[in-house]
Amino acid sequence: MVIEKLGQFGEGRKKKQLGHLAELVNTFEPEVEDLSDAELAGKTAEFLRRLEDGETLDDLLPEAFACVREAARRTIGQRHFDVQVMGAAALHQGNIAEMKTGEGKTLTSTMAAYLNSLADGVHVVTVNDYLAKRDSEWMGPIYRALDVSVGLIQSQMTPTERRPAYAADITYGTNNEFGFDYLRDNMAMRPEDMVQRGHAYAIVDEVDSILIDEARTPLIISGMVADSAKWYQTFARLAPRLRRDEDYEVDEAKKTVAVTEAGVAKVEEALGLDNLYEHVHTPLVHHLQNALRAKEHYHRDVEYIVTSGEVKIVDEFTGRVLEGRRYSEGLHQAIEAKEGVRIKEENQTLATITIQNYFKMYDKLAGMTGTAKTQLAEFQSVYNLDVAEVPTNREMIRADDQDLIYKTEDAKWNAVVEDIVERNEQGQPILVGTVSIEKSEKLSTLLSRRGVEHHVLNAKNHEKEAMIVAQAGRLGSVTVATNMAGRGVDILLGGNPEYLARQEMAAREWDNDRYLLFEMEPEERTEYEADYEPVYRKLKQQTDAEHDEVVDVGGLYVLGTERHESRRIDNQLRGRSGRQGDPGCAQMFCAADDDLFMRHARNLRKGWRAIGPKRLIKIAQARAEKLARFNRKQVLKADDWMDQSLPF
Repeated sequence: MVIEKLGQFGEGRKKKQLGHLAELVNTFEPEVEDLSDAELAGKTAEFLRRLEDGETLDDLLPEAFACVREAARRTIGQRHFDVQVMGAAALHQGNIAEMKTGEGKTLTSTMAAYLNSLADGVHVVTVNDYLAKRDSEWMGPIYRALDVSVGLIQSQMTPTERRPAYAADITYGTNNEFGFDYLRDNMAMRPEDMVQRGHAYAIVDEVDSILIDEARTPLIISGMVADSAKWYQTFARLAPRLRRDEDYEVDEAKKTVAVTEAGVAKVEEALGLDNLYEHVHTPLVHHLQNALRAKEHYHRDVEYIVTSGEVKIVDEFTGRVLEGRRYSEGLHQAIEAKEGVRIKEENQTLATITIQNYFKMYDKLAGMTGTAKTQLAEFQSVYNLDVAEVPTNREMIRADDQDLIYKTEDAKWNAVVEDIVERNEQGQPILVGTVSIEKSEKLSTLLSRRGVEHHVLNAKNHEKEAMIVAQAGRLGSVTVATNMAGRGVDILLGGNPEYLARQEMAAREWDNDRYLLFEMEPEERTEYEADYEPVYRKLKQQTDAEHDEVVDVGGLYVLGTERHESRRIDNQLRGRSGRQGDPGCAQMFCAADDDLFMRHARNLRKGWRAIGPKRLIKIAQARAEKLARFNRKQVLKADDWMDQSLPF
């Protein structure tokens, strides 16, 4: 068995054997190319018969992969590179395929998803609804050409809409939706009210984001309890009157607060109490803690935004709004009281599961990312996942410059603006990464003062994401973004002709969504394609010409305005540049009073010149990552303890 033998080799030899497997897939290509569309679609029924006759998925792999490659070539005009075949084989084995940005992870996954859908349902997991919808529509024609059904789960869907999506051979959705549907199924009173049909195989895109970063917070379904808005409002008015380092102490790294005796005395006086810590007043202590945490650790346009009278959480790793998610144990209500918006009723936990325990339920688990090696030990110990490094199709030539560090944040911002102005005058496209909405807007203001035209991409204007990304690689383009631009974003030098063509078609009142979801009648699809083709060709010529001009000015320049607590987030931002052998460069700007150093290297900041920027950053990020690992371990321990303690 080819696949079984591959598992016996070490990392170096495994890469060689994966290459050998890609060559084996290539041998089937001439045979598959000669098939008619109907014969290609009929291969799925043939593979199912062969499985019933005793063959395994491993036996079918070379020919099945060749069929997917041919279906992709015919439907979306893309042929899998050999390195993508290698990545797909790694996914089928139940590994994490580490592939650099721009190497086509989305297309790579189609081979493994198709092959495993022959045995049972496959879940393809993405980090947000936008990517789930994009990938299901983009890859859908490949699967349909092979007579395989595709489902899509979105956050606003009803159970009636979810059930057929899960019944499909391959289902796209987010980790949150898959996890919450599992919890809801376990709360269902009747089998017919359930929506999922099992957990056979999952391919997790941006696997480190979902299985590591997201794993710090369990999935929780809550129910309303008695209204306690009065106390949240009382403590929201009281918290600003308490002084940091006098009435309470703050631990920035752990995001905790500790009230001092002086602070307790002030609270008791304000509330007319003799002893705040009497048993009867225990809920008030909790309210006080939440009010101070909301004041010190949770900031508007950083950890959350306020829109339409609601407080919505912003994911620090992706920069996106977590729709429907709320902080637990009264913290969200404390923030609502601080912001003066309507306080929603407090919740009690009805069902919960950690990300770790949810994904460990799958019979087989695999993932894709550009940054997995730094978390290899955790992947192995928690999920029993190994990492297979997949080579690039073309040599990566991006230049990663050494970090620049400044004494103060103001000095850093001045340097950032000067750098952007200088490169913008040369026409080089620039992607600027910021760590929060607040800082993206601050930089936008500074650039406007200098007359630099630019786009801002953050959770407040996420509806413009596709348009902004499609043009972020054009000459003279300046894009200021949060971590939204750090994952799953493919910036094409010169612009994205496919997106631009779809926009022009939409302006002609053609419905692209109906086309992509195969909701058009065959005659209407033919008419659409006839109109689309000349539009696309014209824009492709324009973007190809501009691509060459952008190459001449150095490719995409990625500028990071601050180091993140996780090295992987920094690497994801850098990875937006230098795709598929394109030139590019990346530069990080830091300040000694950045949040990373204030939280995790405060004692080293004064001596940073002697320590050196590189070592200071390494120490601070190592401390932050160690604390994050500890927190994830504690979350998992608590969930495991609950499982062992429950009487059923």
